[in-house]
Amino acid sequence: MKMSSRFDGAGKALSEATSGLLPSLMYLADIFPKESIVWKMKMLRTASSFVNSRLHAVKAQILVVAGGNDELLPSREEAERLHGTLKKCRIRHFRDNGHKILLEDGFDLATTIKGAGYYRRSRQTDYVLDYLPVTDDELEKAIDRDRLLNFATDPVMLSTLPDGKIVRGLAGLPREGPVLLVGYHMLMGFELGPLVTGVLRSTGIHIRGLAHPFMFNESSEQLIPDSSNYDIHRIMGAVPVTAVNFYKLLSEKQFVLLYPGGAREALHRKGEEYKLFWPEQSEFVRMASRFGAKIVPFGVVGEDDICDMLLDYNDLMKLPFYDILDKKLNEEGLKLRTDSTGEIKNQDMHPVVLTPKMPGRFYFIFGEPIETKGREKELRDKEKAQHLYLHVKSEVESCIKYLKEKREEDPYRSILPRLLYQAAHGSDVEIPTFEP
Repeated sequence: MKMSSRFDGAGKALSEATSGLLPSLMYLADIFPKESIVWKMKMLRTASSFVNSRLHAVKAQILVVAGGNDELLPSREEAERLHGTLKKCRIRHFRDNGHKILLEDGFDLATTIKGAGYYRRSRQTDYVLDYLPVTDDELEKAIDRDRLLNFATDPVMLSTLPDGKIVRGLAGLPREGPVLLVGYHMLMGFELGPLVTGVLRSTGIHIRGLAHPFMFNESSEQLIPDSSNYDIHRIMGAVPVTAVNFYKLLSEKQFVLLYPGGAREALHRKGEEYKLFWPEQSEFVRMASRFGAKIVPFGVVGEDDICDMLLDYNDLMKLPFYDILDKKLNEEGLKLRTDSTGEIKNQDMHPVVLTPKMPGRFYFIFGEPIETKGREKELRDKEKAQHLYLHVKSEVESCIKYLKEKREEDPYRSILPRLLYQAAHGSDVEIPTFEP
């Protein structure tokens, strides 16, 4: 039933042929006597032992694709066994797919190879140069993945025109790179999907994010039951946050998304919502000025309108045996900002336990772009670079403050008035918000 429509005719014929063979099964005892079956099983065991004894010698990269709903063979268990035997093996589990995964709708082998990071142009993986642009189907799947979140929060996007006027929509966002988007990282990164897909769908601008190395770690992906969901960030263009990748993206005039607060900001504690955890020293100003990139500060609010935090990191550390999971999550990950001090040094990954609320609304605002073109020599001076860095941080804080105040004026902040508005005007209509 899951086979692609282009195989419908073949699938129907196969089903009819198989059904026609069922009455003949009683004759199998005559065709295959017991001795023959025993001999075939023995031959199969011998061949299997021969292959298994040599799997450890395979040096090629292997990608194992397994259907989680395979009712014919134990694909998931076999995938795990191969992963433990083969040296360079990664697994992609597809929870809803079955035995004929390559013939089923909703599965794209090329996308799977891209998402696993196995497509490359040279011996070593280059996350910037090896990237293939997202296809229409991949974009639709990414949008569909966040469809429920977008429906529940109905994101409002605002931008700032060159004259300082704030308007609804993205008219104030630059259309040519290089551009560096710098802002607040919402709890659990809830804003990422609506932000990246929303901007791409509205303007055609493809934002490339600088992501925590945990998202590219082979061991951490095995902690997720449906590992295929782990790849969406890579398919959408995210790269590990390194100075080299940052340099390459800006040199290619890309739109780069950077969260100076990192994991500490996205996994904040109770009572820390909308607090910036930025390093004291400038990290991005001089790199941006080297390529004349525009810096666009932005803010986003709404996390406190969709959930409450039940258990944060401090609570989890009090639970028995949680320290074992904490060690497992971070033991092989690349440590960031090891030379920093204070809270910003804590970039470890950990879960949080949330309780849902009656959904409110997400609000984004992109501030006025800050030019660095022609200021490279000026911003080589550490003091001037630091001044601009603090100015960008202040702009992000102002964006957050503006949204927190203005959302109080939105009559459609809660989901119930929005549902009533859609019932009266249609589900595809743009729902009003506060006057900017």
